[in-house]
Amino acid sequence: MKRSTDRMLSSHIGSLPRTPEALAVLAARNRGEEVADDVFEATIAAAVAGTVRQQAQAGITVVNDGEQSKWAYMAYVSDRLEGFELRALARDLAAARGSLAAEAADFPAHYEHWSYGAGAASLHAHVCTGPVSYRAMAEVDRDIANLKAAADAAGQSGVSDLFMTAISPGMVWSQTPNEYYPDDDSYRHAVCDVLAEEYARIASAGIVVQIDCPDLGIPLRAAPGLSLDGYRAVLQSNIEGLNYATRNIDPDMMRIHVCYGADEAPHHRDPELADIVDLLLTARPHGLTLVGANGRHEHEWKVWEDVELPEGKVIMPGVIDSTTNIIEHPDLVADRIIRYAEVLGRENLIAGVDCGLATISGVDQVDPEIAWAKLASLGEGARRATAALWGRQP
Repeated sequence: MKRSTDRMLSSHIGSLPRTPEALAVLAARNRGEEVADDVFEATIAAAVAGTVRQQAQAGITVVNDGEQSKWAYMAYVSDRLEGFELRALARDLAAARGSLAAEAADFPAHYEHWSYGAGAASLHAHVCTGPVSYRAMAEVDRDIANLKAAADAAGQSGVSDLFMTAISPGMVWSQTPNEYYPDDDSYRHAVCDVLAEEYARIASAGIVVQIDCPDLGIPLRAAPGLSLDGYRAVLQSNIEGLNYATRNIDPDMMRIHVCYGADEAPHHRDPELADIVDLLLTARPHGLTLVGANGRHEHEWKVWEDVELPEGKVIMPGVIDSTTNIIEHPDLVADRIIRYAEVLGRENLIAGVDCGLATISGVDQVDPEIAWAKLASLGEGARRATAALWGRQP
């Protein structure tokens, strides 16, 4: 993982607006329609090339494929893993499994109006009904090849490093009930061992693996009555699973995304960073992305005044809010970066975004054109921060 040694590096969380062409073939396959393999592959390769080029033009220095081949950050798992069956859920069970059930219970009118939360939970879920295995590693290889080709085509455009996203073990086992393995420990180990194959494939290609971990951020929003101690126990267990799954991978080839900022919602049940930072720093990956720009978490840069950063760790706080169409001024972005640099050290910092800008294809919380404008503001803010922190233009 590159460090901000001579300029302030900038990145994002992974999902970016799909190109219209990529969106069309992804939507068709998502509806169960036939799309010829050669058409799909050519469309995705072109989409990745264009997305990498746009990131470079925006001044983003640590880039990815924008998840152009994936309909949604979680949905791709069901396409690539074996051992799961899609089942209908009873409506009351579906409501209980709503990803933000606790927060929705506090503000039911808001959640009913916007049709997300417990009241609109999916009535289907994948259930583990057989041995878990990775059956689509060729798709991972395809994504790696597309990203590397796109980066090569971008040439000397300021791109410093590449990353690629993958789901966390805790997200899989928390969303897919086990009906096959004799106990939860056996199931969790199986999930970790299978996902380890994906992580290792990406890292061995020289690409930083970003492991997406909503399971580290949302339990307080999801489980009514969950105490801080209970949440910390969940967090510790999930980090232990993550560390097991990544035990054979160089920590410097990995970063984790601690996700609880994806949606425009109250966020009053979000964890306080000060209450969990000690546990988060025990995760093996050296990179750690955190929400830092929205109205619930912007003040948390102060936490780092009292925390000693372990050797090798790199913090990637959001300096762009992914839930609003307001385009942050580059001076504000630079100010946020400089605040973090003063408490963390500039070499331990990469400027980032709170969460993905297109977590689900075609669901545009942020207008796609505005999303790119926000990334351009991030790139310019990083340049202005470089001028202030290094005393020169990058």
